[in-house]
Amino acid sequence: MSPAIRGISSMATRELLAELAAAHRERTGEAVQVESVGGVDAARRVQAGEDFDIVVLASDAIARLAAAGAVLAGSKVDLLHSPVAVAVRAGAAVPDIGSENALRRAVQAAATIGYSTGPSGTALLRLFERWGLAAELQPRLVQAPPGVPVGALVARGEAALGFQQLSELIHLEGIAVAGVLPPPVAIITTFSGAVCAASSRPEAARRLLAFMASPDAGSAKRRQGMEPA
Repeated sequence: MSPAIRGISSMATRELLAELAAAHRERTGEAVQVESVGGVDAARRVQAGEDFDIVVLASDAIARLAAAGAVLAGSKVDLLHSPVAVAVRAGAAVPDIGSENALRRAVQAAATIGYSTGPSGTALLRLFERWGLAAELQPRLVQAPPGVPVGALVARGEAALGFQQLSELIHLEGIAVAGVLPPPVAIITTFSGAVCAASSRPEAARRLLAFMASPDAGSAKRRQGMEPA
């Protein structure tokens, strides 16, 4: 029996990749094991040459791994688009975030604001800078440690307002999702996959990524709060 295809990803795609791994095994008989960790840690481990077959991360992180030769040239494939959403603790008043002005008011009214170490967190800080609120909000910002969902901080009351990928919020207990960021300030991350340079089964890895990018994977992506790329 062939060894399992091994993958590594950031936490945002954990639930989706588990579902797609099971579907791929049912279709092909090939087992898939995906480890989900903080995105920075995942990229570091791939670049260090750990024996993974595929990696799924934000598109710009995959591009950096390709430039470093840590993934096979030409193997990068865009898989999905993932929006950032806002959450509050269960039972708290859910703020209006239906427009840019409403979102800005909600942010300014929040006692504490949770955000991630990933690309969505970086984009959120840029938004605060564009609004001219970076200095005002700095004392109230709470960054989740790598691999820890922002929603967990919200559920524990450590952040009154939490921003993270919708896919990372919808499965957590103890929070309520207010919605995704409105179109003028939407933060949408494209996640891509690639075959790792250290892969011992590159063709099997390519088959898996092709399935993950196919229309057959679209319904799973939508169930997890994402859209196909």
